[in-house]
Amino acid sequence: MAEAAPYFEDLAEGPAGRTRWVRTDDGVRVRIGIWPEGSKGTVLLFPGRCEYIEKYGRTAAELHRRGYASVAIDWRGQGLADRLLGNPAIGHVARFADYQRDVRAMLDDPAVQALPRPWLLLGHSMGGAIALRTLLDGAPVQGAAFSAPMWGILIEPKVRIVSKVLPVTARALGLGARQAPTTNGADFLLHAEFAGNELTTDQDMWAYLKRQLAADTRFRLGGPSLTWLGEALTETRALVAAPKPDIPALVGLGTNERIVDPDAMRRIVERWPSARLITFDGAEHELLMERSETRDKFLDEALALLPSGAAPQLQPAPHPP
Repeated sequence: MAEAAPYFEDLAEGPAGRTRWVRTDDGVRVRIGIWPEGSKGTVLLFPGRCEYIEKYGRTAAELHRRGYASVAIDWRGQGLADRLLGNPAIGHVARFADYQRDVRAMLDDPAVQALPRPWLLLGHSMGGAIALRTLLDGAPVQGAAFSAPMWGILIEPKVRIVSKVLPVTARALGLGARQAPTTNGADFLLHAEFAGNELTTDQDMWAYLKRQLAADTRFRLGGPSLTWLGEALTETRALVAAPKPDIPALVGLGTNERIVDPDAMRRIVERWPSARLITFDGAEHELLMERSETRDKFLDEALALLPSGAAPQLQPAPHPP
């Protein structure tokens, strides 16, 4: 039986929910958050790097208002899940494929299996890369939406070659746990100014995020390890080249995107007949934390992927190799 985990309802500003600890098949403890009220179906929220369940409280509230349940996860190495290094401020994963262990632990949980069908997979940024791999592994969902998915990382041309070579060299020398150069510390966003930020043009959402980070140091995460960087670059290249699943999909992109690679999104959508790309004029990286007109439009288009009037059916969670 899963153990109850902490949940900061006042910070989340979401509907009534509950959080649970679950163990992955390699023994890592991750946290899942479930907002179960909703009869039309369920949205599986795959957060981005540095994110955590409470950040999606307002999104869960909007989904609840529209009649949908939702569930989110703290990936290994971030949020309240187990941190994987002695320095908890460094985001780390040994292999990008390990995130699929977290996915399986989430989908196998009985409380998640009991959530209403149909299911929509919604991944943001790094969660968009994890989500696409989950689709390729046969996720039991009827549609997939991606908010600025990390299918490529924007890297300055002068450091692009170094970024490919350095992680491999560092890992060979036993230095893969070192933080990637030029990346930020765990307190960066807490002290950053709204003007010129790369996440959102909505000042209220910006304040919402900063309140959460100020409330509990465990939410904070700095730059990734060199191993994470090398694994992420390898995975994004593989995702661009992989055959695409035959499932309705939506990719949302802000025209002021400055964190992940818009060209990688376009290349994938061009080779994915059942997917389409929509852009949001002036929006930054966080479409679900953007101005209300952007958030509403993105969710409208995402939820439209689900079959209307589909009868909920329980299906076994997948066990990809």
